[in-house]
Order: sequence, then C-alpha cells, then structure tokens
Amino acid sequence: MSQLRAFLRTIRPTQSEDPVIRFETEPGEQMQVDWVEFRKGSDPLYAFCATLGYSRVSYVEFVTDMKAQTLIECHERAFESFGGVVKRVLYDNMKTIVLERDVYGEGEHRFHPGFLDYSKHSGFLIKLCRPYRAQTKGKVERFNGYLRRSFYVPLVSQLRAVGLKLDAVTANREVRCWLDEIANERIHGTTKVKPNARLQEERRYLQVVPEPWRGKIAAARPQRKMPVIKEAPKRPAVVTERLNQEVPVQHELSVYEHLLQQIVQGGVA
Repeated sequence: MSQLRAFLRTIRPTQSEDPVIRFETEPGEQMQVDWVEFRKGSDPLYAFCATLGYSRVSYVEFVTDMKAQTLIECHERAFESFGGVVKRVLYDNMKTIVLERDVYGEGEHRFHPGFLDYSKHSGFLIKLCRPYRAQTKGKVERFNGYLRRSFYVPLVSQLRAVGLKLDAVTANREVRCWLDEIANERIHGTTKVKPNARLQEERRYLQVVPEPWRGKIAAARPQRKMPVIKEAPKRPAVVTERLNQEVPVQHELSVYEHLLQQIVQGGVA
C-alpha cells in the first residue's frame, strides 16, 4: 500500500476549501460531526467524520450502518484519538440525535434518550444546526469533500481496476494512515497551521476522556417527557482513566496489498 499512500499524498485540497464567512471557536470548545454516505443498498458504506473546531484535526471511521450504538462507539474512539472531550458537539437533524426540535420551546429539543445519556456521561453539550443552515457546521462539511476526492475516489478507482470493491476493513486501515500522514499534516487553508500541530495546544483545554459508556440504546420512540439540556452537564468528581480500546479485530486482507502493488508496477490508472 506504500505506493498508493504516496499517490494520495500528492492530492491537495482545492482552493475553494474555505468560504468567505468563517465561525471560529476557542480551543476545546466545539467538535462538528457528520455522516458521509458512500454506498447504500445491500452493501452500504458510510464514514463517521468528526472535526475539532479550533485545531481542524479530523477523525474518520468507516462503518456499515448509522445506528445510535454505532454513532456512540465512533464518538468514543474519536475522543480517544483527540486525547480528550470537547464542551459542545454540533450536529444536523440526525434521528439518532434529536427526535423533535423545539418541542418544549425554542431551542429546547427532545433528544434520543440513549444518546442524551451518553452525552451526559461524556460531559459534552449537544448543539444542533439551525434548520436549513447545515453550513453552520462548515468545518466538517468541507473536510467531507476533501475526504471524498482526496482519499475515497483514488482508493476506489485503484481497487476497481482489478475488480475489487472497497470494504470497511480496508478503508479504515488506509484512512488511519491518510489522516496521520496527509490530512492532519497538511497546512490548513484557514489556520495556516498543520492541524496536528494546533492539536497540541487544543489538548490542554479538552476534558478527560471518561471510562466507556455502559448504557443501553432504547427504541427512539417519542416519549411524554424527556430531559431538556440548557447548560453543559457537570463533570463527575472522579473520572477513571479509560483503558486503551483497540479497533474491533479485523482479518488482514493481504490480497489488497498484493493486487495494489501489481497496479503500481503495471501502471494501471
């Protein structure tokens, strides 16, 4: 895969990466989260994307569903990767986040009970984009486009040339290298600093990563009364440091290594 990674490293963000109006946040203040849908149907493929508002460091995880439990597990691994938890996380109208908007008054929403419990456990406040204003989470939206054209499309093209289809196992193995060596090491168009370098500053303002959430996901049916978040939840007095969690065990697909080396040696586009 080293030849493919060298090729991916040459692909840079386009000059239109950043809009004219930008909304900046303080270190440790905000993370923006979004799903990217690459395939639907019987063989789906999605990417969970999270970007820190200050440093612009991003985390990506490829999955085969967008269930609430999957969303929570992706959050846990993202916080581990960043080295801490932000104060607020910004979302659009995901059904795994919010069931009804403004049900108790303006800005007082009915949240998914399982995810609400997880947010309290982790110590972050759920924030929603304004209706029809998804661009308010523009940092992760712009990163999503960069991920698609600079990582996903080249990798899929290389595999398609030899009759292979990208799966979550291979995508996650490759995207970790791409994030560490390319995406989070590039000079960011807005900050003019490498995201990884800025993360060193932002980590001082992040909350401690809690122990793994042990709650259960209930059916997301409307209920008569749900808690309303108006302020960021307080941190517990004592937080146990979380044990290192490995990504779920995945078998090594050596066939990809072999075939992609053949592609590079043979000059397949």
